[in-house]
Amino acid sequence: MVERIEFNKKELAIILRSQYKENGIHFFTSDDAPQQLAHMKRDKNYIIEPHVHHSVERKISLTQEVLLIKSGIVRVDFYSDKKIYIESRALYKGDVILLMSGGHGFKMLEDSEIIEIKQGPYVAGKDKERFATVLEDKVTIL
Repeated sequence: MVERIEFNKKELAIILRSQYKENGIHFFTSDDAPQQLAHMKRDKNYIIEPHVHHSVERKISLTQEVLLIKSGIVRVDFYSDKKIYIESRALYKGDVILLMSGGHGFKMLEDSEIIEIKQGPYVAGKDKERFATVLEDKVTIL
């Protein structure tokens, strides 16, 4: 199962649920997306040929993050670029989310472990701007 979170025709995130099962390789992002997300399911003895990646200069102007929920339940709150709350989703063990644009915040609904992958290098003081979280009585989990 794949969920795409959009607001004003802009993709905020892609959630790849742990139950997703498709043979082969499936990319959920376009070739020009700065962070790529794909799922691969291959049969026993399938071989991915050895390869190296060439040095290719890329210009990245927006940090995107991939989170893997290793354990627990995590609520992700989505915000517009103007810091306006939109909606929330619950993420469960094994779910993966690619955060592509807009704002986001998290609340641990259980003790949780998260693996985060994002572009670097991190630029302290410039990389992100924090703002007030949504009030609990305004949260809408879809």
